[in-house]
Amino acid sequence: MQSVIDNLPVSRTSRLIGKTRPGAVAFGRATMAAVSLILVGIIGYIDFRTGYERSLSLFYLIPISIGTWFAGLFFGLAIATLSVVVWVMSDLAAGIPAVLIWNAGMALASYSAFTVVLYKLCTLLRELDQRVRDRTLALQREMAERERLDQEIAEIADRERRRLGQSLHDSVGQHLTGTALAAQVLREKLAERSAIEVPDADKVVRYLEEGIDLTRNLARGFFSPELEADGLNVALQGLAENVTERFGVACTFRGNGAVPVRDSTTATQLYHIAQEATTNAVKHAHPSKIDIELARKGQRLTLAITDDGKGFPEKLPEPPGLGLRLMAHGAALIGGKFSVQRNRNGGTVVICKLNAD
Repeated sequence: MQSVIDNLPVSRTSRLIGKTRPGAVAFGRATMAAVSLILVGIIGYIDFRTGYERSLSLFYLIPISIGTWFAGLFFGLAIATLSVVVWVMSDLAAGIPAVLIWNAGMALASYSAFTVVLYKLCTLLRELDQRVRDRTLALQREMAERERLDQEIAEIADRERRRLGQSLHDSVGQHLTGTALAAQVLREKLAERSAIEVPDADKVVRYLEEGIDLTRNLARGFFSPELEADGLNVALQGLAENVTERFGVACTFRGNGAVPVRDSTTATQLYHIAQEATTNAVKHAHPSKIDIELARKGQRLTLAITDDGKGFPEKLPEPPGLGLRLMAHGAALIGGKFSVQRNRNGGTVVICKLNAD
């Protein structure tokens, strides 16, 4: 988890954590300190020009606030003291008969109290901001680790799915095929002898052939050889044909030519989303037609599965069904956006959109 954050570029890490360079901080403090000093001088000059009858003591809080906030407590106290000195000198220069020490002392005490309170508030806000940064960083690390684990789980699940599909196709399928051939030979021998068991042998051969078809369909559900050999378009075309053959529902695939995808993981997840969507439609929506469409427009790749079934209820159950969660999770793994919508003509539209490159 730490390595994910450590491997980020320096500029990106700084932006995520929200820190700035020490040199920039020092430069900012020096600049704001100079600004506060300049403001003290400007306010003192205006105080002198307006005369001692009109006091501008309240405006000295502006440079005091700036100095305290950006340069710290001691600098803020220094600006407060300087403000009292400038205030007294401007009144004397404006012709005030006498300046009471009590007034100057009260002003200094008020400025100092304001400076301390402002510094405490500034410190509290900075501590709170640092806590937010630390928790944000921890959350980012946790999210990065979760994404890594999700990716590893997806890769392991896909690898095991392929292994199981290949085992069904190569081992069980071939074993059933050999058994069916042996049963066919036995049936022919029985037929040559005009045995009464020929109809029973025909049933055995038919059952074995049905078992071969079921095994192939199961293997295709776990692993699509076309996806590895020819690409996503051919695999989706095979999926549509398989749905039509297995369930008797007219399923068609539309694709504008060979649509390239960035890697095999993306192609596999898109195939499984289409597979899950068509299976859910057949089981729950009872449609008469299902359309699978894969299209690319610019950098946007869109997979849409549309059916004319009874559709889903206005309010989906909480939590959503396992099929919806699997499709949404698969879309998230490849950086896609998953949505389920009502079809205007009746039925449901399942959509997954993602960047092609």
